Amino acid sequence: MSPQSSLRAFAETKLARLRDAARFRTLIPTARHGAGRTDRAGEALISFCDNDYLGLATDPRVIKAAQAAADQWGVGAGASRLVTGDHPLNQAIERKLAAMKGTESARLFGSGYLANIGTIPVLVGPKDRIIMDDTSHACMHAGAQLSGAQVVLFKHNDVDDLRRCLSAAHAGQTLVLTETIFSMDGDRAPLAEIAAACDAYGAWLMTDDAHGLGIIHQDNPAHIQMGTLSKAAGSYGGYVCGPAPVMELLTNRARSLIFTTGLPPTVLAATLEALTLIETEPERGARAMAHARLFCDLMALDPPESTIVPVILGEERAALQASDYLKRHGFLVAAIRPPTVAEGTSRLRITFSATHEEADVRGLAAALIDARATA
Repeated sequence: MSPQSSLRAFAETKLARLRDAARFRTLIPTARHGAGRTDRAGEALISFCDNDYLGLATDPRVIKAAQAAADQWGVGAGASRLVTGDHPLNQAIERKLAAMKGTESARLFGSGYLANIGTIPVLVGPKDRIIMDDTSHACMHAGAQLSGAQVVLFKHNDVDDLRRCLSAAHAGQTLVLTETIFSMDGDRAPLAEIAAACDAYGAWLMTDDAHGLGIIHQDNPAHIQMGTLSKAAGSYGGYVCGPAPVMELLTNRARSLIFTTGLPPTVLAATLEALTLIETEPERGARAMAHARLFCDLMALDPPESTIVPVILGEERAALQASDYLKRHGFLVAAIRPPTVAEGTSRLRITFSATHEEADVRGLAAALIDARATA
């Protein structure tokens, strides 16, 4: 068999296994519009699976800012930030983020994924230890693996288990990783208790606030705070906030910042406008949370801790069938399956935006109640 044929056969075998396990995925062209409306492969649907929690991705003011930046500076950064790609808007955003997070400084990255895989290996190495919540996002796991540090998992949001892990003797530095709002369950980490445990054992704490910015206002005592600008901020990019010397160290050592092109001026301008709107229009986050609470009331679910509400259905095919039923009734809600979530916890991950209407939320709940009754 030729190398070309063996490569083809290898891929086809792997794909067949994914299909058999109901885990095969495809890319579906989706055009997003305002108010949660989408055009998905030519079909008009109301989306409840975006992370655009505040609707800023389609806000006219954010769009205008991006257009003005394109007219003035073009659409590309030209190089990495350490060469010529450090557009002045980077510093403006970093100052604003540091002020919003209450830290000395901040550093922008190309994405949240790049922020994690660049930052974690700068903070710890093979002689050190990482203790992380076992449901932390894949990019945190990736950063931990790249660091070469010993990786220990503690049970989800279990501070007693975290203390048990911290109490185990270790000669190097310990870095504790967790999310503020967990992306698949929508629940909050007990940050104060986690920080107290870290302080007691001399560990550094780093949090991922990808799904909290602009929505959940809580004190975050973490030494390092990272997050994304592609969700509530409606734009793109990632950030890390913390002590100024740490940010300078990232500039000099974080490979995912040093060896990648800077964010384009259009993205930076849109982000800066969106962050300003997050500060000046807090009612957007309140409206998104009100939609989540209404949905949970209608579905007889526990009150939500964020704008993410999981409806756990168990097996992959059950989640796929429920997603397909909702699609036939005009709603886009993606089925989330392993390996993204644990075996037996396939679900509909439902997210709420400030731009949804109450009628949209009520219609989704009614359709999902019908879907479960006919399953």
